[in-house]
Amino acid sequence: MVTGWGVVGAGWVARDFVLPAVDADPRAHLVGVHDRDPAALDGLSPTFTRLEDLLAAPGLDAVYVATPNHTHAPVVRAVADAGVPVLCEKPIAHDVPTAKEMVAATDGLLAGIAFDQRFHPAHEAMAGMIAAGDLGVVTTVRIVYGCWLPADWTSPTGERDNWRVDPARAGGGAMIDLAPHGVDLTGRLLGEDLVDLVALTATRVHDYSTDDTAVLAGRTASGTLLTHHVSFSTADPLPRRRLEVVGTRAQLVATDTLGQDPGGTLTRIDAVTGAAGPVGFDAQSGPFARQLAAFGAAVRGEAAWPYPLERDLALHTLLLEAACP
Repeated sequence: MVTGWGVVGAGWVARDFVLPAVDADPRAHLVGVHDRDPAALDGLSPTFTRLEDLLAAPGLDAVYVATPNHTHAPVVRAVADAGVPVLCEKPIAHDVPTAKEMVAATDGLLAGIAFDQRFHPAHEAMAGMIAAGDLGVVTTVRIVYGCWLPADWTSPTGERDNWRVDPARAGGGAMIDLAPHGVDLTGRLLGEDLVDLVALTATRVHDYSTDDTAVLAGRTASGTLLTHHVSFSTADPLPRRRLEVVGTRAQLVATDTLGQDPGGTLTRIDAVTGAAGPVGFDAQSGPFARQLAAFGAAVRGEAAWPYPLERDLALHTLLLEAACP
């Protein structure tokens, strides 16, 4: 069986990552792409100018939602009403009430949130080492995830509508766009989620009405701590993507693994000798491709999707409550 994918939203994430991931999966094919702006569909095929037509297309098995945050809910509800499994871009929604409505709308349906960082091979290797006890007692997770996103940013596909810095549509700025990855990934790495989270935000560089940088601190039930810096004001040539997991036996350092692309480096530093050595992983496989393949396997009934929406909603609520204490 091959999974027939529909994609809603034809922005740069869909064009640069989702559609190539569908194309790269031998167990998948593209049924069609919908965007409410016909101009956004230029160069794509097959396309649908009406969502209902895509949802009625023969062979549609799953839908990837890649629209702005505030539009996730109506699209997901429409897909759920059609009885089609849905994988929606993070965060769930621009606020908590809408996120709760989305989870309720998908009750009984295969549905997930697209945290692609769960599927980066380096992060999967780290999770395996932590679960095996290689790091000893894990005390701290440290994450730096930044980029440069000015108000007049234009996407790689030519989009000039930078909705990610519009609080009404995005729900915030750097914090709601980037921090969900770290909050989710901490649980993926440790096998336990955060239960406490606090945050400080600031707008220091860019001229827009939401945060361009944030610092978060969290704690899991067993006491592992998280420190997480996210930023829309870190120049791209600077070091800006680093993930560290500190344990009593060893420390893991992943550089340039955060983000949509494959590759990066992973290093293990021994806590006794101080010796540092590389940890091997598949540097050619991208997280989007692995995520689409995993969800496709769940659609086909070949494997379970291990991330329930209720769990994602709990972390989304924790994050937004930290943003608005």
